[in-house]
Amino acid sequence: MKIVIGSDHGGYLLKEHIKKYLEENNYDIEDYGTHSLESVDYPEFGQRVAEAVAQGKYKKGILVCGTGLGISIAANKVKGIRAVVVSESFSAKMSRLHNDANILALGGRVVGPDLAVEIVDVWLNTPFEGGRHAKRLEKIREIENKY
Repeated sequence: MKIVIGSDHGGYLLKEHIKKYLEENNYDIEDYGTHSLESVDYPEFGQRVAEAVAQGKYKKGILVCGTGLGISIAANKVKGIRAVVVSESFSAKMSRLHNDANILALGGRVVGPDLAVEIVDVWLNTPFEGGRHAKRLEKIREIENKY
């Protein structure tokens, strides 16, 4: 599976940890930056990753900033994106089962590296359940199309 990943400076170290784990487990990773601890603006990286997912270049994306909040807000401005901020495994699982989330956002100052890897693993390996949830996603798309 090809995955796009990105972060700001607040999420850089956790992004690098996640990236290493994914590469070791044979995921094809594209890193859209940032590539250092130098201060940058999270909306740029949220937008880059979200656009790549929305355009179908990647099925899923992972974003990391200090809390996961700001970068997920930026990503969710891109049509077709369902970015979720997660800090434990149950929400990661449910975001895929019920919401077909296509971007996972994590907080580099909130989630430790071992928990982050567990969350990523659950999120990437949980399929969308479909059924009654597909109808709800269609309603979300209708709201999105309205604006």
